[in-house]
Amino acid sequence: MATRRCAGAGAGRKQRPGRQVPGSPRRGGALAPSLPRSGPVAAAWRPSCSSPTRRRAATGCSVFRLGNMVHAIVAARQTIQLPDPIPRICLTASNLTRALYFICDTVLWLKSVGLLPHIYKWKWRSWATKCYYYSLLMNLTRDLYEISWLLEQAAEKEKAKENSFPWDTQDQDLICLETERRSQPFLLLLCCTLKKHPPLLLDTAKNLCDLSSPLDRLGIYKTNPGIIGLCGLLSSLVGILTIARPHLKLK
Repeated sequence: MATRRCAGAGAGRKQRPGRQVPGSPRRGGALAPSLPRSGPVAAAWRPSCSSPTRRRAATGCSVFRLGNMVHAIVAARQTIQLPDPIPRICLTASNLTRALYFICDTVLWLKSVGLLPHIYKWKWRSWATKCYYYSLLMNLTRDLYEISWLLEQAAEKEKAKENSFPWDTQDQDLICLETERRSQPFLLLLCCTLKKHPPLLLDTAKNLCDLSSPLDRLGIYKTNPGIIGLCGLLSSLVGILTIARPHLKLK
């Protein structure tokens, strides 16, 4: 009797929908493949975390970070010898803070691969963002200094032309031309100056586009993620353009 009850209970038990027993036929009639969950065969199905491709990628990332850090330090040693004090200070500080940024980025990478598991990730990420932000500020300060110097040179040239321009006070056309030249807006003069110096224009635009991301991360100025992505795209295009045409890179 007990045997019959167990058999009847097993026959009357319904299987859950969507669950297949290993080796049971599918709807099409084919047998469903059953994968082992343990043993040497199951280990062959699991992706290896220490594959040669992953090891080569990790080694390439570490070498890339080290190369950027060394490049920033070498650039700081070169810019400290500039004769003009303001570009010397700005560019040296920018390269040093950029080197600190790569150091923080390397520490975050070591945390991600498990070599430094006990560090505070959010603190190092905040330090990296601040270093990147200060580096961009130094670059923008240098750009503004160059723009102001060029505007001053343009104003001096205009003044020299004005003093050496032989015009008669009775000639109304020359008087109108000189009046328009004196009342020229500042923005128009700025656009003409930047148009004559494309490397300075591209470098300023790139630094302004790069500034949107650290401003948002540090909470200084919250921006739409779409705008940050657009600024990143524009910055990448400017970087590609300066690589393709080295004469457009600001020295």
